[in-house]
Amino acid sequence: MIEILIEFLGEFVLQVLGEALLEIGLHSLAEPFRKEPNPWLAAVGYTVFGATLGGISLLLFPDYLMANKSLRIVNAAISPIAAGLSMAAVGKWRARRGQAVLRIDKFAYGYLFALSLGLVRFWFAV
Repeated sequence: MIEILIEFLGEFVLQVLGEALLEIGLHSLAEPFRKEPNPWLAAVGYTVFGATLGGISLLLFPDYLMANKSLRIVNAAISPIAAGLSMAAVGKWRARRGQAVLRIDKFAYGYLFALSLGLVRFWFAV
């Protein structure tokens, strides 16, 4: 039971760390570009970024972190939701502090990013 919990936690942490690294990078790059992009284009962008980071993560962690194949499906459904909720919480925290809130700091974009990262890992991890 503890092994399953650690496997879920490992996949979740991988997705949240990926989003946090992307968020830090985007905050540093976003300042010169004040104009709001098209939300649909932004959604596609976060999906591509997530899939790209998922591919890069396979270079670092080629094996799926969960041994049980049936739990991988459960993880593929739950981890992106948890990661999206985490990013929404970060967005609320940033807004309360008066900091800039990027699109990834909202649930939908955080979810799309984590979902695409997780699906790449789901399909291609050994």
